[in-house]
Amino acid sequence: MKRRDFLRTALGGTLLGAAGATVVGACAKPDQDASSASESAPAVHTGKRVRWRLASSFPRGLDTIFGAADVLAERLSAATGGRFEIRVYPAGELVPPFQVLDAAQKNTVQVAHTAGYYFTGKNPALAFDCCVPFGLTSRQQTAWLSEGGGLELMRELYADFGVISFPGGNTGAQMGGWFKQPVTSLEQLRGLKIRIPGLGGQVMDRLGATVQVLAGGDIYPALERGAIDATEWVGPYDDEKLGFHKVARFYHYPGWWEPGPSLSFLVNRKAWDELPLEYQQLFEAATQESGLIMQARYDDRNPAALERLTASGEVTLQRFPDDVLQAAKSAAFELYEELAAQDPGYRKVYDAWRQTRRQAQRWFSTAELAYATSCYGEP
Repeated sequence: MKRRDFLRTALGGTLLGAAGATVVGACAKPDQDASSASESAPAVHTGKRVRWRLASSFPRGLDTIFGAADVLAERLSAATGGRFEIRVYPAGELVPPFQVLDAAQKNTVQVAHTAGYYFTGKNPALAFDCCVPFGLTSRQQTAWLSEGGGLELMRELYADFGVISFPGGNTGAQMGGWFKQPVTSLEQLRGLKIRIPGLGGQVMDRLGATVQVLAGGDIYPALERGAIDATEWVGPYDDEKLGFHKVARFYHYPGWWEPGPSLSFLVNRKAWDELPLEYQQLFEAATQESGLIMQARYDDRNPAALERLTASGEVTLQRFPDDVLQAAKSAAFELYEELAAQDPGYRKVYDAWRQTRRQAQRWFSTAELAYATSCYGEP
């Protein structure tokens, strides 16, 4: 069922009270708690008690990206009078951050909250569930997944692992990361030790960098002791929390490898099929709300964090040189074509995504880009 069809069904049927309050809550202030969001609506009671576990790929301290899982759990509990509860575990507490898909597949946990590009070793096309270098922005990615057929394609891939996927938030366009020395030319990437996952890591490898994949909690000590020379993560709000500016002062942009990365809730298929229909619909509504809240929180908190980081003068904000951006873009699309030539399944996803990207770029460059370049800044 497409998400728009689900909302029509939920809001028109027996879930008018509980699910309606859940979806409308997405328009409320992000920090509004679950009880106030649904206090005027009756909870759904199917007679079934459900206790699930969720494993996140992110540490609890990153309250915005990790917090989407908390929002999901809070909304489901409130809407069902505590009958559908999800206990949320941060990265490493139950399973390592990059093994949450395996845990959901085995039903060790019923839900994983993670990023599809962490699992490109299992299937390279899973990167499109999150983002790929020089790909779709946050709004474009959301449109492709929810309206453009992308979610159906992703669910075909995840079916091989016994899970069903639901979009679980987006950070918006990310920064290019923290570097101990400024990148002023393409040549400086050769031999650079950088933490970067997914296809972005493969592109960096092609540009001569030495790539490592580290979990969020392991990045700072690696950067501090010199095990890596640079790292990317998300953006100012999270990066400030992790303290990267204390050990690497050059803050590069844009994060061309993550222009609009979506997170996913991956649900064990057997556990999903055992849920009452009302709980399935509530779960989907709650994932949509948590995704809206994640994006809103980042858009609210990143600007102030960037001001704090640059106010002292100790952080240097620096755009990647044109030769780096041009070489990276060429390497990225060469990689996509190679992967598509090797795998018909990848080709199916890539061709659909590429068509969406072409159309979206024409429209967004006509309206959004023209506005941004002409109207931003003080008069």
